[in-house]
This record gives sequence, structure tokens and C-alpha cells, in this order.
Amino acid sequence: MTEASPTGAGERPRSIGILGGTGPQGRGLARRFAAAGYQVVIGSRSADRAESTAAELAAAGQISGAANTDAAGADLVIVAVPYDGHAELLAELAPKLAGKIVVDCVNRLGFDKQGPYAIAVPDGSCAQEAARILPDSTVIGAFHHVSSALLDDPEVTRIELDVLVLGEDRAAVEQVCDLAAAIPGARGIYGGRLRNAGQVEALTANIIAVNRRYKSHAGIRITDV
Repeated sequence: MTEASPTGAGERPRSIGILGGTGPQGRGLARRFAAAGYQVVIGSRSADRAESTAAELAAAGQISGAANTDAAGADLVIVAVPYDGHAELLAELAPKLAGKIVVDCVNRLGFDKQGPYAIAVPDGSCAQEAARILPDSTVIGAFHHVSSALLDDPEVTRIELDVLVLGEDRAAVEQVCDLAAAIPGARGIYGGRLRNAGQVEALTANIIAVNRRYKSHAGIRITDV
């Protein structure tokens, strides 16, 4: 991994913006990070919808809602939008995201009568697509396998799993590992460079299949680390 770092890498971000924060994954991450003491800005195409979601989560901590373009002004930004709008949104927000750590947790999946399956991304993965579109940002892949149901359940006090964190920049990877550890019970584990993100994103389909079969909210654990 390169030693070059984006502005602020290695320092705890004061604010976290979540693009697509009104969806299940974004909403759950917003709850957990606000509870950990971060200022969270939930982003959406509709500012009104984002504000409504933020109001629902207000008891968790400092959470506000705004349009995606305003959420992109946070210190660190998480991308949790559906894949169909992924490239277009990042291209639009590229100037605002320059110089920042951008954490991509998007999975391109399909569903049919046989269950969930991964769909190939031309760039190799959603994270690599984001890195191509955002050459002036530091893109990190993470939070692909965390159950949104567990994240958004205030009765769940610990989520025992590991978050695979992928990226090229050592300081940025460590910062996102620390962010993962802000979720009680979770750990951030380096999972390789962005070229390895494709199989990590695709594994989400397997985990969803496990959860459907066993009626669970499974995650992953890395042993001997």
C-alpha cells in the first residue's frame, strides 16, 4: 500500500456523510456511527426524505438529513446507494469528494427464483468503479457484509463480525478499520487492495443466501488475527 494519504487521513473524522443514507444499509450505519459520537449527515436525492429519516434516528445521536450533494461535504463519505445510480451520482459529486476518503459499500447483485447472485461490474468491482470516477479521492471498500437489520435495531448492542477493508492507502485503510471498530463487537480487517474488492462484494450474495436459508443475520469472522 502507498504511504501517500488524503487530507485528514489518520485523524478521526468529525462528520460522516452517507450517500443513500435513507436505504437500509445507510440508515443502519448512520445509527451506529451517531451512537459512537460522530456527526452523521444522511444524504438522499430528496432532502425531505433524508430529514425525515434523520428525525426517526434522532435518539441515536447527532444525525441530520440533507440532499446527497450536501452530505458529500462531510469529512468522510460513505456510498450506500443502489448500483443503478452509483456511477452517475459519483460523477456528479466528484468535485466535492476530491481529497476525501470515500468508503464504498455497494454490491451489484441480482435476485431470481434461484436466489441472490453477483452481477459482474465492468471495472471489476463497485469500489474500482468508484476509484476510476473519483481519481482525486481515496476510495476504500468496506461494510459489504454487515446486516442492515442488525445495524438498525436499537435493541442489538453488539454485532460480532469482521469488516473487510480494502484499499491502496495505508492510513486511509487504518482509519476505516477504526471506523468499523466503532460498531460494538465489530473489527476492521485489512482485506487487500482494491483489485480484491470484486470477490468481497460478490460474497454478499452467498451471505444473503445463508441468511435466507437459516433465517439468520450472518456475518463473517477472520480467524487467527
